[in-house]
Amino acid sequence: MTAPSNDDRSLFTLIGDLPDTISSLVRAEIDQIKAEVSYKVKHFGIGSGLVAGAAVVGVFLLFTLITTAIFALALVMPAWAAALTVSGVLLLIIAILLWIAYVNFKRGSEPLESVESLKADLDALKGTGDYDRRY
Repeated sequence: MTAPSNDDRSLFTLIGDLPDTISSLVRAEIDQIKAEVSYKVKHFGIGSGLVAGAAVVGVFLLFTLITTAIFALALVMPAWAAALTVSGVLLLIIAILLWIAYVNFKRGSEPLESVESLKADLDALKGTGDYDRRY
């Protein structure tokens, strides 16, 4: 007697095979997701490394541009004054950036209005809060 083909199997046999089929399908999907995530992580890692390398080269470029600015100013003033002038401009840029960062940190540390509103609503539900006090 030959084994039944896929077309000749009964409904009960197909229902009996359903858990194994679903299990293998889920395993195959999980393996596919693992492969896709691994592929993406690999390429994000390579991209991140290249960006870090470009950032290092960019720092060296910044140093050479600063040196170029000092040499250019040294043509019209003493070299020490040119270096001091470029350093002063850089110090001014740093101070402005730090001030902007401070303002943004200060804005970011303010409590959220929705949290304060939620606290007020909870106080109102409890029967405590500023609304019930008469002056």
